[in-house]
Amino acid sequence: MSQQEMKETVEKIIDDSAVGTMATVKQNKPHSRYMTFVRKDLKLFTATSLDTHKAEEIKENPHTHILLGYEGEGFGDEYVEYEGKAAINSTADLKSELWNSYLKNWFNGPDDPNYIVLEITPVRIRIMNKTGAEPKTLEL
Repeated sequence: MSQQEMKETVEKIIDDSAVGTMATVKQNKPHSRYMTFVRKDLKLFTATSLDTHKAEEIKENPHTHILLGYEGEGFGDEYVEYEGKAAINSTADLKSELWNSYLKNWFNGPDDPNYIVLEITPVRIRIMNKTGAEPKTLEL
């Protein structure tokens, strides 16, 4: 599989499986939770509140590990292991772009000061669990 084919596979898995687990570091230990992600090229974005543990954890240690794509059918379900560095982004343009009606459950609108976006830049991306294939690393 070429690097271009791998990139396309990664993008498809992320687009088809927007919900995944995101791990951060809390008191030197992993701390995971489910999050919903939006992709722009290979960069991931997820909305959260400024008042959450993950925002504190990202400020202290920006490293994150995200799993996206496993469908629960067993061996052969491709998924993505995504290692990245997260940063808090609270620019009005990005918050407006990512705003959707689902976020009304937590925020008053795109201008809510507690509404922030975690911007995750990839460090390493691997395609895992494809039937009969070794894990593949996408060169970044």
